[in-house]
Amino acid sequence: MSRRFEGGRLVIASHNPGKVREIDDLLRPFKVEVVSAGTLGLAEPIEDGNTFIQNAEIKARAAATAAKLPALADDSGLVVPALFGAPGIYSARWAGDGKDFAAAMRRVHDELGDKDPAARFVAALSLCWPDGHCESFIGLVHGTLVWPPRGEKGFGYDPMFVPNGLTETFGEMDQQKKHEISHRADAFRKLVAACFR
Repeated sequence: MSRRFEGGRLVIASHNPGKVREIDDLLRPFKVEVVSAGTLGLAEPIEDGNTFIQNAEIKARAAATAAKLPALADDSGLVVPALFGAPGIYSARWAGDGKDFAAAMRRVHDELGDKDPAARFVAALSLCWPDGHCESFIGLVHGTLVWPPRGEKGFGYDPMFVPNGLTETFGEMDQQKKHEISHRADAFRKLVAACFR
């Protein structure tokens, strides 16, 4: 049986404003008081896990311990089978210290060349408590990479990813529509069913 979140303040263990905004939007119906790790001045831990779930748990545990509050962390990325799963858990690192996702998208495009453009976004959500207990969930959305990138909405690799069955990239898509079909939304539905109802 999963542990339930009993309400009150919840730390979003991220310094990425796009992720914080998206998770805050998803949590709004549950009357959760959200505060970001960045707002609290919490340090970003070293993400040295080998999977999305391991990295999400590292971030959530660190924030929960430091803030003495439950914390929710996301670790997500773009997985391209033709690139042997890259950039995968290194998706943010491909953008460098300056978070230059235009350069990261160019690198994906250049390395992909004429290989199969099939891709998927993966999101791991981990809800951890100060005692170290975590509940973790994986979400996926499958799609195709396009070039050049399209759209100014979203963040990260969104402008080059078209979900299967659709024609808009995540970068062109209305955020409400993206919230309904994204990898993060898929993981979030599992989290809510287990921990918030």
